[in-house]
Amino acid sequence: MPPAAHATARARPDRTRVRRARVPAVLAGVCLVLMALNATAQHRFPPPDFEGGHTLPATTTPAPRALVLEYVDFGLLLAGLGVAAWLTLRRRSRRGVVILSLASLAYFGFYREGCLCVIGSIQNVALALADPGYVLPAFALGFFVAPLAVALFFGRAFCAGVCPHGALQDLVLVKPVKVPSWLEHALGILPFVYLGVGVLAAATGSGFIICRYDPFVPLFRLSGSFSLLVFGGAMLLLSLFVGRPYCRFLCPYGALLKMAASISRWRVRTTPDYCTQCRLCEESCPFGAMREPSSGAADPTTLVAERKRLTGLLVLTPVLIVALGWIGSRAGGPASLLHPTVALAESHLRQERAPMNYPPQSPEALMLVRARLDPAALLAQAAAVRRRFIVGGWLLGGWIGLVLGAKWISLSVRRHRTDFEPDRGACLSCARCFEFCPNERVRRGLLPPEALVLKAAHAGLPGAGAGARPAAAQAASRPVQPCPHA
Repeated sequence: MPPAAHATARARPDRTRVRRARVPAVLAGVCLVLMALNATAQHRFPPPDFEGGHTLPATTTPAPRALVLEYVDFGLLLAGLGVAAWLTLRRRSRRGVVILSLASLAYFGFYREGCLCVIGSIQNVALALADPGYVLPAFALGFFVAPLAVALFFGRAFCAGVCPHGALQDLVLVKPVKVPSWLEHALGILPFVYLGVGVLAAATGSGFIICRYDPFVPLFRLSGSFSLLVFGGAMLLLSLFVGRPYCRFLCPYGALLKMAASISRWRVRTTPDYCTQCRLCEESCPFGAMREPSSGAADPTTLVAERKRLTGLLVLTPVLIVALGWIGSRAGGPASLLHPTVALAESHLRQERAPMNYPPQSPEALMLVRARLDPAALLAQAAAVRRRFIVGGWLLGGWIGLVLGAKWISLSVRRHRTDFEPDRGACLSCARCFEFCPNERVRRGLLPPEALVLKAAHAGLPGAGAGARPAAAQAASRPVQPCPHA
């Protein structure tokens, strides 16, 4: 090989090494350029600062809880129901009910922020029945069923000291004012109407209005819209003078509990033994739940008139159900505009008939862009929702007619009572009347046995005096012990 060829062969590896040595330098230069561009981009678009005082916006609902904490909530609910039933029916202790109310208000109210979901569980159940695609949470079903099951046996134990809404109203009651009976009966229909409206809104997918317009949850969470806070404050201010206005005249779950408690197996009795008819229990009840004894046998003329009136109401009730159901179905179409899908479909059709120019990126313009993506599917969904509103209007109107007819019938039925006693459905099991009953005070050793004789004589009971004293002394001579419920 000539010398020149050897020199060329030796030079080629040197050039290769030079090229290989340049590669890291080029890569380093590219990295420096990218880093410089990245630094420039950081100055143009700075990243969000999560450590320099940035705060996340406040949420309107509490975060989901762990499964074990859901079990704790449900267990405490069952325990509270059992303790409330024991305190009212067996122990007959107003002090115990107050302590339980404070504990329930602290835990279920302020700690759990009113999200026990007993009152709101009505909507979950309604949506699950109307929409097969909705999976009903097991704990929502448990919260819905447990207080109703207890009410079927022991009365409204949930209202006694477990519900934080009722506890808050009951604890601030300082000077109760008696609501006139006619106004009591008229306002007592509102919870049943609100129940029907809430079920219809949930079943049609329009929203959970019972939770949305709850007056006390914003107070428990110490946050919420100004209007809801004002509503809650006004309801709390009214509770200073009117016993539990929300529970008696608005709560939809209270309507269900009232129906269940009206056929309860056991119920609250004011007196542990016999009634002296002193009327102290009637004055002590701030909820208008005490009922007077019957005035005696009615004359035949009155009975004939009452039977005719009752027969007329029994005939009128089905007519009222059908008439109000028809009115509800006619109102179902306009009411369906409250649903966002129907409202969007109507906006799309209105824009097709009479086009309007909205500013870019405005809510109206964005809604119309969404509607144009698949107008056929949107109109089909809106038609389905409208049909559900029409059917729901039939059911809601029929429900209101049934409630009105049942109310009139209940007021027309003569009931036989020998003593003052709480109404099964209206009694909230607050245990106030126990401490006012002379029989109860004698049983506890707070009054001498002679007090019953004086009460019986003052009330003008048959046998007062010589015959009443042995009975009173016999009742007072029994040892003080927990009173078994009747």
